[in-house]
Amino acid sequence: MAEKSLFAILLRSPWWISLAISVAIAMVARALLPPQYFLFGAMGGFPFVVIAVITAWRQFRAPSTAHVADTLAQIGAMSWRDFSAALEQALKLEGFEVRRLDSAAADFELLKAGRTVLLSGKRWKAARLGLEPFQALEAARRACDANSSICVTTGEVTANARQFAAAQQIRVIEGTELAQLLRPVLEPRKA
Repeated sequence: MAEKSLFAILLRSPWWISLAISVAIAMVARALLPPQYFLFGAMGGFPFVVIAVITAWRQFRAPSTAHVADTLAQIGAMSWRDFSAALEQALKLEGFEVRRLDSAAADFELLKAGRTVLLSGKRWKAARLGLEPFQALEAARRACDANSSICVTTGEVTANARQFAAAQQIRVIEGTELAQLLRPVLEPRKA
């Protein structure tokens, strides 16, 4: 789906916007169509109802900002040993076969459905990730003939690094996505 298509935009918007569009379509159908055709006109809003349900479900399941901040603080306080163990466990829950690597550029090799993915996570605490780790990860991906690569971080990714990652199709897992990934394997903090 194109990133700027109407449906893609609605999937990123609050759920009630899609629902409002479907109600507006039904109201226009009621006002402009003869009564026997109203139902057919109103059905034009059905895809928007489906998008509203999907979006509401995603928003309902998404962790709160406070939960994300707490999880990221918990991740930031972990040692590499604890973080890598939690990451490995979370990836296994996602259905990956995980193999640790002894490489400067990549820390894990992930296998799923015949696809190989290299994951770099050792610099997860870095305040800013520049271009170098992404270039090293891409070189390692090419050397291993992996299908794709992932970089995990809690820090900021520079604009050049983000641009390079997008061009090389390196997925960056950070912030909310990282908190959601590790959520099932981290102990909730007691207040």
